[in-house]
Parts: sequence; C-alpha cells; structure tokens
Amino acid sequence: MAAALAAASRQSWRRLFRWRASGSRAPCGLVCTTRGLSDGGAYDLLVVGGGSGGLACAKEGTSWGLGGTCVNVGCIPKKLMHHAALLGGALADAHHYGWGVAPSAPHDWQQMTKAIQNHVKSLNWGYRVQLQERNVKYFNIQGSFVNDHTVRGFTKAGKEMLVTADHIVLATGGRPRYPSDVEGAMEYGITSDDLFWLKDSPGKTLVVGASYVSLECAGFLTGFGLDTTVMMRSVPLRGFDQQMALLVTDYMESHGTKFLKHCTMKKLEKLKNNRLQVTWNNHDTNTEEMSVFDTVLWAVGRVPETRRLNLDQVGVKLHPDSQKILVDAGEVTSVPHIYAIGDIAESRPELTPTAIMAGKLLARRLFGQATELMDYDNVATTVFTPLEYGCVGLSEEEAESRYGEDNIEVYHAYYKPLEFTVPERDSSQCYIKMVCLRERDQRILGLHFIGPNAGEVIQGFALGIKCGATYPQMKKTVGIHPTSAEEVTKLWITKRSGLPATVTGC
Repeated sequence: MAAALAAASRQSWRRLFRWRASGSRAPCGLVCTTRGLSDGGAYDLLVVGGGSGGLACAKEGTSWGLGGTCVNVGCIPKKLMHHAALLGGALADAHHYGWGVAPSAPHDWQQMTKAIQNHVKSLNWGYRVQLQERNVKYFNIQGSFVNDHTVRGFTKAGKEMLVTADHIVLATGGRPRYPSDVEGAMEYGITSDDLFWLKDSPGKTLVVGASYVSLECAGFLTGFGLDTTVMMRSVPLRGFDQQMALLVTDYMESHGTKFLKHCTMKKLEKLKNNRLQVTWNNHDTNTEEMSVFDTVLWAVGRVPETRRLNLDQVGVKLHPDSQKILVDAGEVTSVPHIYAIGDIAESRPELTPTAIMAGKLLARRLFGQATELMDYDNVATTVFTPLEYGCVGLSEEEAESRYGEDNIEVYHAYYKPLEFTVPERDSSQCYIKMVCLRERDQRILGLHFIGPNAGEVIQGFALGIKCGATYPQMKKTVGIHPTSAEEVTKLWITKRSGLPATVTGC
C-alpha cells in the first residue's frame, strides 16, 4: 500500500494518499497547509485519504491513483460498463427501427476495458494537475498516527517522514469485504475492485451478495452475454424501498440473470482446469448444493479503512460493530481537531457526492469562517441495474415507521416508456411511487422511479423535494412530452384506493 502527502500555502491544502497497484488497496490520503517544511512538514490542515471527499476538502482550501474508489473502481467504470451493456440492448432493439445491425455480435471485453481504463487514467492525471495548480506537493507514502497532531509515513525507499498539523481530516473510505467464514474466499474470489481491471472476460460468474454493487455488476455482466448468477442470503438492496428492490430483481431475472435465493456460501475450491467449484447451503430446501464457475465475485459489503491508522494511539473512537469513526454533525471525532468524512464515518451515506460536499463544507468551516453543516437528508441516488432505480427521500417502510401507515399517502403508477413500444420490450417493472404525508399540504417524503435514465429523472426532482415540494405543487408542474419523467407529474392513483395503477394511452 502507498500513500501520498501534499503541502501548500494557507490558502490551499495537503494530502497523504494510499493507493493500490494491481491486486492491492485503493487510495486514502492526507492534506495540509504549510507552516514550514522540515522533513514531511508542519501544516494547518492534513487530509488522510485521496478519494472524492479528501480531494474535495483539499482543493476547496487551496496502486489506483488519485480519485479513490469512485474514479478508479467504482462509479466511473461501473457507469461506463453499465452503458456498454445497455448498448447491447439497443442493438437488439435497432432492427425494429429499421437498422440493419447484428444484435448477436459478441462483446469484446478487452476493447471495452482498455477504453475505460484509459479514461480513468486521464482522470488520475487530471487530479495530479489540479494539485500542482494549487501548489500542493504530492508524496506517495503510507501513514499512521504517532500522536494526535502527527502522522508518520514511509517512502518506497524506506525513509521515514513525519507530518504534523493543527487539524487532521480522515477520508480513507472503505474497501470491499471478503467473508472470513468461507473456505477459499480470499484465495480464489475477487471483488469489484478487481473486476473493473480484469484483462480478460470473467466468463461464467457467480456474484455473491444482494447489495447495489452486486446487482449492478451482475446486470452488466448479463448484458455482455455472460452466464451470470446472483447468490442472495436474504433481501435485495437492504435499506432501499423493498417493493422497488423486488421489481429490480424481477426484471433482472426475467432478462437472463439467475438468482440463488436464501443461500449462503460454504466453500470455494479451485479445480485442475482453473475453474472454481462452489459449494453452498440452500436454506429453503435445507440442502447442500454445488456448481462450477469461472469467476466468483464477492459483493457482501465494505469495511472502513481504519485498521492501519493507529487510531487507538490518539483516542479516536470507533463504532463497536461497524468499526467506522464516530462523528458529530460537524464531522468532528472524539478528538476535537480530528475529523472524518465519507464512508469512513458512522451513519453517513456511502455515496461519493455526499463525501465531496461534506469535505468542501468542512474546509470552509475550518478556514473560511463558514458555519454551514452538511445536510444528509433527501440525498438522491440511483442503482444502475439494467432497469435503473432512482430514489430520493424516505422509502415507504421508513415513512410508515416514522409517521404511521394511516398518516401517509402513496401515489403510484406502472407505465411504459415510449422507446419500449416499437420493439415491444417488457415494461411490467417500470414503476413510480411517490410517498406523501396525508395531512395539510401533502409534503412529499420520498420519490422512487424505476425505468430508463432513472438517475437523470431523479436528479431533477430531488431539488424540489429538498425544497419541501408538495403533491399539489407536483400536480401543477407541466410535464415534458413524451418522456418517462412526465409520468411523475401525472400521478393520481393511490394505493389506498385499490384502483389499477397501470397507465394507459398517451
């Protein structure tokens, strides 16, 4: 593992980044403002972590490479592979629209990954340029606390470097988790960190887990024409609206992805032909089952990168279960001048944009006389499965728990995107749900959308919901025709009414 340290003036920041070359770990980092440079230097601010949150915090004030999980092994390559898979579906549709194309043309994994990796490397280079433009010096070292103001790192040559700072921000993020109770898990399985940088197609793949990472990866692998199976222990997309989650998996299952439900892994063995023999327990039938795959991809959650920071040395407290850092509303840890942002912090959404915003606001509070805190309510997100699921606000389950079932109204509709009509594509899982309060102005508590371009749709509506939009205001909004998004403005059927919720006509 490596890390990076940068130094600059009081108007800029500094950072220490740990990153992963092929097969190791992803970035984290440090950032500071200089007060004199001897050895590693002494700074006003040090940021440990080179991901989105750490970079944002550093730049506001002033291996994988810079950019962290999102850029190197997360959002960016994931979305590009998702788009590549959707293009396969578009090829299948094209002949219905008069195009003479061959939808059965095989997918070239190597060509795709080369193009995606070139784009990622260009982003890495761009971050380096941005740091240079802000007079930030970059050190590629690994670091841990010596005391509550000092971090020790070692260069590749083994030289020790000490960095001291008045304020220290931890933004090291999380890494995919390997199960500790499955024989052969680490020896023969891979994670999403590895998948995006595979030189060759993963072939017949078993994706273990029911997280959004699991379903997104399984979705685009199926889209590339690969034999793909998802193994789920319990429910899909835990923490999301469960009606929507089941519609997502129903669509995936009806379009080629296989599911092993209520199953848990037992053993992973490598055969002489280099294929993997997988043994699992089926809890529905109380039987042990077995099959052979080319690749086993673990998507069973993430662990925070806190272990190597030597946090107990300085008194930074962790949550006993998650091992994430406990913080208050201002991202302050149990040590007043040490802060934590992003995935490493307890009770924070594991989303790149929230880490970026939290880092910027923290920097402004520390050095810009600002007082604004990060608002974690009504943060929109999208699951990039073959049929995308975008949402903002409360799920139906959360709304019922918080306000009571009798105090919420749920407007909903099944609809058919216009682009699905000519090729007669299945749209039975295209669905919209708006969760509102029943009383007074019927404030919108949550909006959930399954369909094409869900992220683009939800991003626009998120502003209104963040501003306290109500159902009557939504009804007064004129839709853009013909779009799927306009169906949100036309919602009128409630679950309580029991009326059929399928939209008919134009």
